[in-house]
Amino acid sequence: MAAEKTPVAVIGGIAINANGVARFTGDIDATIPGADLDLRALVRTLKAHAIVPRMPKAIEFARENQVLLLKHVATGIELDLSLAWIPFELEAIERAKSMPFGTTRIRAARPEDLVIYKLIASRPRDLPDVESLLLLHRERIDLSRVRRVLRQLAEHLDGKNRLTVLNELVATLPVVARARRRSRGP
Repeated sequence: MAAEKTPVAVIGGIAINANGVARFTGDIDATIPGADLDLRALVRTLKAHAIVPRMPKAIEFARENQVLLLKHVATGIELDLSLAWIPFELEAIERAKSMPFGTTRIRAARPEDLVIYKLIASRPRDLPDVESLLLLHRERIDLSRVRRVLRQLAEHLDGKNRLTVLNELVATLPVVARARRRSRGP
Protein backbone atom coordinates (compact mmCIF):
# COMPACT_ATOMS: atom_id res chain seq x y z
CA MET A 1 0.00 0.00 0.00
CA ALA A 2 1.51 3.35 -0.97
CA ALA A 3 1.94 5.67 2.01
CA GLU A 4 0.48 8.66 0.20
CA LYS A 5 -2.68 6.71 -0.71
CA THR A 6 -3.35 5.32 2.78
CA PRO A 7 -6.54 6.65 4.39
CA VAL A 8 -6.10 8.63 7.58
CA ALA A 9 -8.44 10.22 10.10
CA VAL A 10 -7.82 13.01 12.59
CA ILE A 11 -9.05 11.80 15.98
CA GLY A 12 -7.93 14.17 18.76
CA GLY A 13 -8.55 17.76 19.74
CA ILE A 14 -8.37 18.98 16.15
CA ALA A 15 -11.21 16.58 15.25
CA ILE A 16 -13.16 17.78 18.29
CA ASN A 17 -12.75 21.37 17.01
CA ALA A 18 -13.64 20.42 13.43
CA ASN A 19 -16.84 18.83 14.79
CA GLY A 20 -17.89 22.14 16.33
CA VAL A 21 -16.54 21.99 19.89
CA ALA A 22 -14.18 24.86 20.69
CA ARG A 23 -11.28 23.69 22.81
CA PHE A 24 -7.54 24.21 22.92
CA THR A 25 -5.13 21.59 21.67
CA GLY A 26 -1.43 21.84 21.01
CA ASP A 27 -0.90 18.73 18.92
CA ILE A 28 -2.46 16.62 16.20
CA ASP A 29 -3.72 13.08 16.79
CA ALA A 30 -4.50 10.95 13.78
CA THR A 31 -4.87 7.29 12.92
CA ILE A 32 -3.91 5.18 9.94
CA PRO A 33 -4.47 1.48 9.18
CA GLY A 34 -1.53 -0.56 10.46
CA ALA A 35 -1.88 -3.63 8.24
CA ASP A 36 0.33 -3.59 5.15
CA LEU A 37 1.76 -0.22 6.19
CA ASP A 38 5.38 0.29 5.24
CA LEU A 39 6.50 2.56 8.07
CA ARG A 40 9.83 3.38 6.42
CA ALA A 41 8.08 4.49 3.21
CA LEU A 42 5.59 6.51 5.25
CA VAL A 43 8.39 8.28 7.13
CA ARG A 44 10.13 9.08 3.81
CA THR A 45 6.89 10.50 2.39
CA LEU A 46 6.25 12.59 5.49
CA LYS A 47 9.84 13.91 5.51
CA ALA A 48 9.19 15.30 2.02
CA HIS A 49 6.47 17.40 3.69
CA ALA A 50 8.70 18.50 6.60
CA ILE A 51 7.12 16.05 9.05
CA VAL A 52 9.84 14.06 10.80
CA PRO A 53 10.15 11.55 13.65
CA ARG A 54 10.54 13.29 16.99
CA MET A 55 12.64 10.57 18.58
CA PRO A 56 15.43 8.22 17.62
CA LYS A 57 14.24 4.78 16.57
CA ALA A 58 10.72 6.11 15.97
CA ILE A 59 9.87 3.24 13.63
CA GLU A 60 10.87 0.63 16.20
CA PHE A 61 8.89 2.53 18.84
CA ALA A 62 5.86 2.61 16.51
CA ARG A 63 6.04 -1.12 15.91
CA GLU A 64 6.12 -1.78 19.64
CA ASN A 65 3.64 0.88 20.83
CA GLN A 66 1.41 1.30 17.76
CA VAL A 67 2.02 5.05 17.54
CA LEU A 68 4.45 6.96 15.32
CA LEU A 69 5.64 10.11 17.10
CA LEU A 70 6.26 12.95 14.64
CA LYS A 71 6.65 16.73 14.46
CA HIS A 72 6.28 19.38 11.81
CA VAL A 73 9.72 20.96 11.36
CA ALA A 74 8.66 24.56 10.66
CA THR A 75 6.14 24.87 13.50
CA GLY A 76 7.29 22.26 15.98
CA ILE A 77 3.71 20.96 16.20
CA GLU A 78 3.67 17.35 17.37
CA LEU A 79 1.73 14.66 15.55
CA ASP A 80 0.85 11.32 17.13
CA LEU A 81 -0.05 8.90 14.35
CA SER A 82 -1.76 5.83 15.84
CA LEU A 83 -1.63 2.56 13.93
CA ALA A 84 -5.16 1.15 13.67
CA TRP A 85 -5.74 -2.59 13.84
CA ILE A 86 -9.05 -3.33 15.54
CA PRO A 87 -12.37 -3.19 13.68
CA PHE A 88 -13.57 -0.07 15.52
CA GLU A 89 -10.43 1.90 14.61
CA LEU A 90 -10.60 0.82 10.98
CA GLU A 91 -14.31 1.70 10.82
CA ALA A 92 -13.59 5.13 12.32
CA ILE A 93 -11.06 5.79 9.55
CA GLU A 94 -13.46 4.55 6.89
CA ARG A 95 -16.33 6.62 8.32
CA ALA A 96 -14.27 9.82 8.72
CA LYS A 97 -15.60 12.78 6.81
CA SER A 98 -13.88 15.56 4.99
CA MET A 99 -14.57 18.88 6.65
CA PRO A 100 -13.19 22.40 6.63
CA PHE A 101 -10.57 23.27 9.20
CA GLY A 102 -9.08 26.73 8.97
CA THR A 103 -7.90 27.26 5.42
CA THR A 104 -7.77 23.56 4.56
CA ARG A 105 -9.85 20.39 4.75
CA ILE A 106 -9.21 17.41 6.98
CA ARG A 107 -10.67 13.92 7.28
CA ALA A 108 -11.96 13.95 10.85
CA ALA A 109 -13.58 11.17 12.83
CA ARG A 110 -17.34 11.49 13.27
CA PRO A 111 -18.70 12.67 16.64
CA GLU A 112 -19.79 9.20 17.81
CA ASP A 113 -16.38 7.74 16.98
CA LEU A 114 -14.74 10.57 18.90
CA VAL A 115 -17.01 9.77 21.85
CA ILE A 116 -15.78 6.17 21.72
CA TYR A 117 -12.11 7.20 21.45
CA LYS A 118 -12.50 9.64 24.33
CA LEU A 119 -14.30 7.13 26.56
CA ILE A 120 -11.64 4.50 25.82
CA ALA A 121 -8.86 6.93 26.78
CA SER A 122 -10.92 8.03 29.78
CA ARG A 123 -8.55 10.77 30.93
CA PRO A 124 -9.97 13.70 32.93
CA ARG A 125 -9.75 16.00 29.88
CA ASP A 126 -11.67 13.50 27.73
CA LEU A 127 -14.94 13.54 29.66
CA PRO A 128 -15.66 17.25 28.98
CA ASP A 129 -15.04 16.51 25.27
CA VAL A 130 -17.56 13.64 25.42
CA GLU A 131 -20.10 15.84 27.17
CA SER A 132 -19.65 18.66 24.63
CA LEU A 133 -19.94 16.27 21.67
CA LEU A 134 -23.07 14.73 23.15
CA LEU A 135 -24.62 18.14 23.78
CA LEU A 136 -23.85 19.43 20.31
CA HIS A 137 -24.54 16.26 18.29
CA ARG A 138 -26.89 14.25 20.50
CA GLU A 139 -29.62 13.98 17.87
CA ARG A 140 -27.14 12.66 15.28
CA ILE A 141 -24.96 10.40 17.44
CA ASP A 142 -25.87 6.74 17.15
CA LEU A 143 -25.74 5.89 20.85
CA SER A 144 -26.62 2.26 20.19
CA ARG A 145 -23.46 1.96 18.06
CA VAL A 146 -21.39 3.70 20.75
CA ARG A 147 -22.74 1.30 23.39
CA ARG A 148 -22.19 -1.74 21.15
CA VAL A 149 -18.56 -0.82 20.46
CA LEU A 150 -17.88 -0.08 24.13
CA ARG A 151 -19.33 -3.49 25.09
CA GLN A 152 -17.13 -5.17 22.44
CA LEU A 153 -14.00 -3.44 23.75
CA ALA A 154 -14.80 -3.75 27.46
CA GLU A 155 -12.80 -6.93 28.05
CA HIS A 156 -9.65 -5.29 26.62
CA LEU A 157 -9.84 -2.15 28.77
CA ASP A 158 -8.45 -1.48 32.22
CA GLY A 159 -11.54 -2.46 34.20
CA LYS A 160 -13.24 0.94 34.12
CA ASN A 161 -16.77 0.57 32.83
CA ARG A 162 -16.95 3.07 29.96
CA LEU A 163 -20.56 2.13 29.28
CA THR A 164 -21.54 3.25 32.78
CA VAL A 165 -19.68 6.53 32.26
CA LEU A 166 -21.49 7.08 28.94
CA ASN A 167 -24.89 6.31 30.45
CA GLU A 168 -24.25 8.68 33.36
CA LEU A 169 -23.24 11.48 30.98
CA VAL A 170 -26.27 10.90 28.75
CA ALA A 171 -28.58 10.87 31.79
CA THR A 172 -27.27 14.25 32.96
CA LEU A 173 -27.36 15.99 29.59
CA PRO A 174 -30.85 17.51 29.81
CA VAL A 175 -30.01 18.97 33.23
CA VAL A 176 -26.69 20.32 31.92
CA ALA A 177 -28.36 21.76 28.82
CA ARG A 178 -31.05 23.54 30.88
CA ALA A 179 -28.44 24.94 33.28
CA ARG A 180 -26.34 26.24 30.39
CA ARG A 181 -29.36 27.88 28.75
CA ARG A 182 -30.28 29.57 32.05
CA SER A 183 -26.74 30.90 32.52
CA ARG A 184 -26.95 32.59 29.10
CA GLY A 185 -30.30 34.19 29.77
CA PRO A 186 -33.69 33.77 28.03
